[in-house]
Amino acid sequence: MIFDPLAEEMIDNIMGVMQDAFDPAFGEAWTRPQLRGSLMLDNCHCGILDEAGQPPRRGSGAAGFCLSRNAYDEEELLLLAVRPAARRRGIATKLLEDLAGGALERGVRRIFLEMREGNPAEMLYTAWGFSAVGRRPNYYRGENGQRIDAITFEKILQG
Repeated sequence: MIFDPLAEEMIDNIMGVMQDAFDPAFGEAWTRPQLRGSLMLDNCHCGILDEAGQPPRRGSGAAGFCLSRNAYDEEELLLLAVRPAARRRGIATKLLEDLAGGALERGVRRIFLEMREGNPAEMLYTAWGFSAVGRRPNYYRGENGQRIDAITFEKILQG
């Protein structure tokens, strides 16, 4: 792989957001190799925003990001995170709007996501029109070995 300083800066920004945003008790943050591998795939898409809700300029930090992948007419939201200090400023909503707009351009009609039951982000997703459509019992494991169900959500896009 050819070293791309801009790509590495983007990965640094995303890793920093994940470190701040995800509770380590649930192991939801990805590793750097997982992230790099996903970003190398043609069907993966990444949005990243600064605290003003704009794409970060070179050398500046990120406040939030989302990562998705598409296949045919479906998109899966893999990760979405906003630093705690930047929450409640519309950054997650802007990331979802950008995701939906790009997905529609790719011919996507449905977006799926999966999250652990009890994740506070569920309020954001349901307010944004996602509906629970499935459950995977005991899919996640907490830090103390506790088993937690995964819930699958779907949003139908109007385009």
